[in-house]
Parts: sequence; structure tokens; C-alpha cells
Amino acid sequence: MGKISPVAAKYIIHTNIEIEGIVDRPDVIGAIFGQTEGLLGADLELRELQKSGRIGRIEVNTETRSGKTKGTIIIPSSLDKAETSIVGAALEIIQRIGPCNAKLDVTNIEDVRISKRSMVIERAKELLKKMMESTMPDSQELADEVTASVRVMEIVEYGKDRLPAGPAINESDEVIIVEGRADVLNLLKHGLKNAIAINGTSVPETIIELCSKKVVTAFVDGDRGGNLIIKELTSVADIDFVTKAPDGKEVEEITKKEIHKALRSRISGEQAKLELSKEPERTSMELVKRQQPHGQPHQQFQRPMQRPYQPIPSIRRIQISAEEKNKFKSMLEDLIGTRGAEILDSKLSVLGKVPISEVQTTLKSMNNVHAVVFDGSIEREIVKAAEEGNVKFLVGMDSKVRQNETRVNLLTVNEL
Repeated sequence: MGKISPVAAKYIIHTNIEIEGIVDRPDVIGAIFGQTEGLLGADLELRELQKSGRIGRIEVNTETRSGKTKGTIIIPSSLDKAETSIVGAALEIIQRIGPCNAKLDVTNIEDVRISKRSMVIERAKELLKKMMESTMPDSQELADEVTASVRVMEIVEYGKDRLPAGPAINESDEVIIVEGRADVLNLLKHGLKNAIAINGTSVPETIIELCSKKVVTAFVDGDRGGNLIIKELTSVADIDFVTKAPDGKEVEEITKKEIHKALRSRISGEQAKLELSKEPERTSMELVKRQQPHGQPHQQFQRPMQRPYQPIPSIRRIQISAEEKNKFKSMLEDLIGTRGAEILDSKLSVLGKVPISEVQTTLKSMNNVHAVVFDGSIEREIVKAAEEGNVKFLVGMDSKVRQNETRVNLLTVNEL
């Protein structure tokens, strides 16, 4: 007889069977064929349908308990929906199997195609997820690799010392000096094409000539080696600005965001000189402290007692000129939203730009500050630092200190 497997069937008839007695599997199959014979006509005769392969192998699963038999019957069908329903309903007319009374109940006619469709959808989801996880990153990596290779190809050798540099050194008004070739490549990778490497600790003649022609920013690693290079550069060349990578990091490994943040917070070369010149003093003081016996601090290095802040009364006011007023107003407008501060000398030239949080530290380390313009409120601590540094003007968004409490001239947005 021709047979079909449940895999090739379109529908599966699920039937529960209850028999009041003990029977075998052949008895159940015989009753199905025998009691439905001639019932549905020649076209739906179960034996003929099974021979032609339109009804598959009839599976009977039974178990006997307490003298009664229970189980299930599974019949695969490739007939259409109506014919399959007729065959299923015909099974319920069987009332005796062998010598025992029986009851058959068709519980469900399963559409196999729905189950297969659900399986296809779930599998398609898995395949799509794998494709998005594996194929898309590969394409992105390929694009990144091509872009990186093009940028590496852009690196050139500049000057008689054949220093690694970006392709825009000649046409750029500003130049970034870094330590090595890897630093230049990292800046190229993030779109900065005006970097040049000194290739060592000694400053080449090419760099000295470049510093005399262009606005130069020294961008060094955030370690002691970076400080040494700053000292060397500032001693032999005219460096306009200085900035460093985050502490403990090198320029070649920092991200695009860290690069731009470092360049925005650069300081003037003069300020960098002052800060570095104070380092040996601090180091020697710390060394002497470590050499003192425990419990016997040297009198020379004891910290003086801090006195509460007392405002210094105004002695003489400096009249602000129209040029200074216009300059302060323009700078304050440019600083809105940046939370930054700009340090000016007596010629209204910018000595450096720092975050507001570093204004006090900066004022303590410099002695030629004429004015400070910043995007923030004039606090008492900033006023105190300005008095100690002989600053003439503090320009902020608003002030929490009264003018008669300090000799520093305080200017706000409303007054400008």
C-alpha cells in the first residue's frame, strides 16, 4: 500500500480513544477500516485512499489500566480541508472495537502548513539576526579599513629632517606638534591633517623654523615624558599653545572626543613654562618632607594657618575704556554656553583658555593677568584669587560679590 509520512501531509487528524476492555492495536485499525467501509462512498474509502497515498499510516498509541484501554489515533491526510473533516467525523461513528464498547473523539485537525509557516518565520528571524550581526559589521570594518589605509597613504615627509606629517602642513595657518609617527596617524584618522612629529626628544631644525612661521600647538602625552618634551620645545622654539592627552594616556591611543577636548583646553606657551618651572620646587619640598623623622616636621615647611577670607576695601578704581568694554562684551557673548574662561593680558591678548573650575589655579600660577572673562557667576573664591594675582577686571554673567567688597573691578552682562 502506498503511504505518506506526516511530513508530506497537509492535515493531521488527532483522535482520543476510550475502550471498556482490553484490545490490541490491530483490533483498533481493523475497526477503523471495517466500520467505515462503504460509509463515505468509493471516493472516500479509507483503504483506497491509503493505497493511493492520500491517507498516511494510521498511528495507534494505547495503554491499559484497570481493565480499560485508552490512547490516541493519528491519521495524516493530504486530502483537502472538507474531505479531511469528513474522514475525521466518520471515525466518531465507531462504537465497538472487538468485543468491547468504544468511544472515539476527534479533538483536533491540525493544519501542518501553519506549523511549518511558524517554524519558517522563527527561523527567518534567527537568520536575519545573524546576518545583521555578522554581515553589517564586516561591511563597516571593510569601509573603516579602506578609509584608514587612505589616511595612512596621506602621511608625508616634511622638511629636510623628513619628519612624518599630515598633508595640510603647508597650507594650514596652525600646526600641531606631536611626539611620533603613530600620533600623526591617529590625528589623521580623526580628520586632523596639520600634525607633524618631532621624532624624539631633541627638537629638529625643521620644527624650529615652522614655529617661527605658523601658530603652533604642542600636543604631548599625559605623562612625565610629555612634560620633558614641553620643556625642550618651549626652551628652543616659539610655542604658542600647549595641551596634553588625559593623564596616563598617549596621543596615539586617545579617541576623537578626547582629542578635541584636549585642543579646546589648550593653554598658552608662557603659562606652560610657569607651571613646569614650579615642578622642581614642589619635588624638592616633598623630598625634604619625606626625609624628616616622623613626628618632627621641619619648621620651614609647616603650612601656615589659614585665616578666614576678609574682603579688601576698594582703594582706587580703574576706568574701563571703550575698547576694553567692547572687547569684554564680544568675548563674553562668544563664551555663552561653553562654561569656559579666557585669560587676557594688559594688551587684551588671550593668554589661554581654561574651564571655569581651573580659573583659581590658573590665576595663582600667573602674574601678568589683566582680566578674566568667563561664562559663569563671579564667586568669592575667584575674587580672592584675582586679588592675590593683581587682576584688574573680572567679567562674568552675574556676581555674588558686591563691588565695594573688593578692589578688583567686577563687570557683568547688565553693566556691559
